[in-house]
Amino acid sequence: MTESGGVPGSVDSVLELLQGQSYIADRALATAIHLSLTLGRPLLLEGEAGVGKTEVGKVLAKGLGRRLIRLQCYEGLDVASAVYEWDYARQMIEIRLAEASGQTDRTQIERNLFSENFLIRRPLLEAIQPSDGIAPVLLIDELDRADEPFEAFLLELLSDFQITVPELGTLKAEEPPVVVITSNRTREIHDALRRRCFYYWLDYPDAARELEIVRVRVPEAAAGLLRQVVAFVQQLRNVELFKLPGVAESIDWTRALMALGKDELDGATIDETLGVLLKYEEDVGRIRGTQAQATLAEAQRELAVAPSE
Repeated sequence: MTESGGVPGSVDSVLELLQGQSYIADRALATAIHLSLTLGRPLLLEGEAGVGKTEVGKVLAKGLGRRLIRLQCYEGLDVASAVYEWDYARQMIEIRLAEASGQTDRTQIERNLFSENFLIRRPLLEAIQPSDGIAPVLLIDELDRADEPFEAFLLELLSDFQITVPELGTLKAEEPPVVVITSNRTREIHDALRRRCFYYWLDYPDAARELEIVRVRVPEAAAGLLRQVVAFVQQLRNVELFKLPGVAESIDWTRALMALGKDELDGATIDETLGVLLKYEEDVGRIRGTQAQATLAEAQRELAVAPSE
């Protein structure tokens, strides 16, 4: 059941919404999403790269039938890039036109120059005052990559869903957007921001859930290959690596193996395709060869004792 506005009215409805968009989630994540939607609080998702944090924002936008506004964070992100800026080129043209027409009322000219006609809306401002009038899903992706001063700026937005533009005053959302914030935890997010959010740690899935995820995302893959891929990746996460492969890498690897016409794993194929799973030379060097063979053997032993499907 859903409430007015298309917001799922129960945890089970959230699970159905996610599954309808081919996103396999456990009940704990669905509960966090349900509470975030129902109580109008931002959802902060933390976890390793590739576990599906960003995808939550995307599937919510599709499932709710709302526009997705994504703000990709990076070092040096500022208000001009994230919130708004003035169209200086058009303002200069307007000044020249005013001078050419003989306008002398400087107060009126300034009032016109700093009106919404010359305001360039960036993702955060567009999220609280969308051009189509429909509250979107705002995905603030990898907030930990942004600088702390920008994080502090978000406090007003996440507390009251409003933004202050000095020349125009305070702009407030008629209907708050659905907010999903992700972090890979390369640095700690400040407590003040955490308190404004519901929190969920998105971990690597167990073998059964990962198998279901990869099967849904790569339905054309043979069942045997899927089981081998997932078993190998699960074992690989027990090895000390600089960066463990996420579910996204499991999906990419399955597609890569299919593109090569492979229907089962062997040591040579693993060595040749490690760059799909691992993204650092040190990790590839550690796994290639003997370690790959040992990990494959352990995965095969796990499959031998696992109940058949």
